[in-house]
Amino acid sequence: MEVFSFSAGTLKLLDQRKLPFKEEYLLCKNYKQTIGAIREMAVRGAPAISIAGAYALSQAEKAGYIIDSAAEEILNSRPTAIDLKNAIDFMKEGINNGEDSQKRAAEWEQSIYNKCKLICMHGAELIGEGNRVLTHCNTGPIAVGKYGTALGAILYAHKKGKGVFAWVDETRPRFQGALTSYELSEAGVPHNVITDSTAGSLMRKGEVDLIMVGADRICKNGDFANKIGTYPLAVLAKHHRIPFYVLAPSSTIDSKLESGEKIPIERRDEREILEPAGVRAFAEGTRAANFAFDVTPASLVTAYVTEHGLSCSPPE
Repeated sequence: MEVFSFSAGTLKLLDQRKLPFKEEYLLCKNYKQTIGAIREMAVRGAPAISIAGAYALSQAEKAGYIIDSAAEEILNSRPTAIDLKNAIDFMKEGINNGEDSQKRAAEWEQSIYNKCKLICMHGAELIGEGNRVLTHCNTGPIAVGKYGTALGAILYAHKKGKGVFAWVDETRPRFQGALTSYELSEAGVPHNVITDSTAGSLMRKGEVDLIMVGADRICKNGDFANKIGTYPLAVLAKHHRIPFYVLAPSSTIDSKLESGEKIPIERRDEREILEPAGVRAFAEGTRAANFAFDVTPASLVTAYVTEHGLSCSPPE
């Protein structure tokens, strides 16, 4: 399944909001439309967002917009994921050096794919024969463009015949678990979807062998931001002595942020909670606090997996 293609100034991207029921594509003909696709979560996953952002800045540059202003707009579309900022910095450096912006964006895209392919291979080595792996949110090929990160490792382990089984958190309120289940089903990986609150019970009963998650930003000290609900999984894993792995490319590392306390946490429209699938589920007048991410301290992480391999200390 193709997630991205770029031709004649138009970014064609898979609309993740329509999955798993429809495979539809958006045609983003200018950088404003690409920003809208990022903000409205037609494209999700930190690596995938960074690729879309790189092409958005190319669109802006080709159309003659002021680069710094366009870059700021793109960065504000999803502020938590550092991959987006790293992509924009990469693009600006190339543009300032006179490089073709479209070629520069394609270079960023390919670099992400190269890194994530290695992450899948390294991560799969952590999965034993018949292991039951719990994962959160969606970190498969859809969230990257190719290969994936945490889910990619599970898919690679399955391909290698390890007999892996996946527990899939539904991941409220946007139900990214539906995307994970879709990718696992397509690959023939046995799995069960569970409510987010079921994970602790499974750990207590000894039905989880390890946990693999992605990340949207990793700080210098190893604290990391990921989809809301990741932190309690890490706490429970520590209590039950279950390995907890974070899989992400080096583009997810924020080398300037010392700790997770200062990571900007996106707060999204409360209707995502109050009106699941567009249907009102709570009494009128009810308010909701819809935090898109939480921060997990490094002390709860067993190890990190980047394209460089496994590291028990914060990756650089």
